Amino acid sequence: MFVTPAYAQEKAPAHGAAPAGEVHTETGVAHGAEHGGGVFPPFDQSTYASQLLWLVITFGFFYLIMKNVIVPRVGGILEHRHDRIAQDLDEASRLKAEADAAVATYEKELAEARSKAGSIAEAARESAKAKAAADRAAIESELSEKLSAAEARIADIKAKAFAEVGTIAEETASAIVDRLIGAKATADDIRAAVSAAKVEG
Repeated sequence: MFVTPAYAQEKAPAHGAAPAGEVHTETGVAHGAEHGGGVFPPFDQSTYASQLLWLVITFGFFYLIMKNVIVPRVGGILEHRHDRIAQDLDEASRLKAEADAAVATYEKELAEARSKAGSIAEAARESAKAKAAADRAAIESELSEKLSAAEARIADIKAKAFAEVGTIAEETASAIVDRLIGAKATADDIRAAVSAAKVEG
């Protein structure tokens, strides 16, 4: 304990000599301890046994803490992370397999769609060709019917015209004879003359 100079002067004996066991006022060291015995406690051989005992106790205590508390927690964390990583890898593998399956399905459906589109286009072409051929046949048939009808009308008109030509020729010949001669010719004479002209023509 530290002692102030005033307290030391009050407690000091009258003759000036400090009794044994008293403390010097300047250093605070017990009388007689300033010479010898000032060894640092960890290096004091007399305390080695207790130091070793406390070292073993402390090491054992920390060992138990490490073994029972810290190492299990770290091991649990590492195991949890390992399991989580394994789950993530499994999930990634599953998702990759699903993605590959989806791509394969998409490619298969795309190939089927292309094949179906080709079949539809081919069927449409064939249908268009058949329809065009049917339309052409119908148009040709219609034109043939119209041509036949036109030919029949032309033949009828021609027959009527030829039938009327004789009458017109007879009337014309009768009028010409009437003008030239001044007398009317008989119908039989005019018909005979027209017939003769037709034969000659």
